[in-house]
Amino acid sequence: MSFTSETAKQAGKKSTRAGKKNKTTQETRERFKTLLDANFDKIQEDLEQLAPDQRIKALLDLAKFVLPTLRSTELKAGEGEDNFPTITIVREIKRGNE
Repeated sequence: MSFTSETAKQAGKKSTRAGKKNKTTQETRERFKTLLDANFDKIQEDLEQLAPDQRIKALLDLAKFVLPTLRSTELKAGEGEDNFPTITIVREIKRGNE
C-alpha cells in the first residue's frame, strides 16, 4: 500500500497527538487504584511489617501509579538584575465617617 493523502489522514486519526490523554495509561491507573482500594487493609498490614526505610520506599513506589507526576522547575535570574518577586502591601486607612 502506498502512502497517499488518504492513507495519511487515516494514519493521523490513529496516531497519538500532543495534548490528548493516553487512554491506556489512564485506564491502567484507574485499574491499579481500584486494586489498591480493594486490598487496602492487607497492604496496610504488609507495610506495617516492613522496616521504616522499606515502608517509605514501598509507599513512594505505589504513589507513582495513583498520583500525577510533577515536574521540577528552574528559576533563572537575568544577567545583572535581581529577579526576586516583589510584594506590595496596600492598606486602606479609613478615617472618621468615611
